[in-house]
Amino acid sequence: MSDRQIPLPRPTSISEPYWRACREGRLTVQKCKDCGAYTFIPQPCCGACLSENLEWVESSGRGTLYSFSTVYRPQQPVFETPYTVVIVELDEGYHMLSNLIGVAPEDVEIGAPLEVFFEEMSDEITLPYFRVRSAG
Repeated sequence: MSDRQIPLPRPTSISEPYWRACREGRLTVQKCKDCGAYTFIPQPCCGACLSENLEWVESSGRGTLYSFSTVYRPQQPVFETPYTVVIVELDEGYHMLSNLIGVAPEDVEIGAPLEVFFEEMSDEITLPYFRVRSAG
């Protein structure tokens, strides 16, 4: 379990399946059974067609760096700086906000191949982070 004491998300009835999967080391996303669109962050209906006919599916956890911002001045003092907030374009085509770990801010590159990994923060919350995918 991480010894970092950052503020943690609070699961809701809609997001609980996502957080449960993270605790199991799996990245999941909602997929619309009507139009096939992916919806992230967890929502009560599809962001594309507004259908409520969503299912949870496993994501590969692999993607590319779409965009990023490095934070040097944190919102709260508990956050260690600098840290890099990223938007990852997952192989399935949806975008996810997370943090990039293990890359110096000056070495971050758009288009870098990324993969998810998980860090247990509490008994209830395991956070998905991203790192550069190793070759092979």
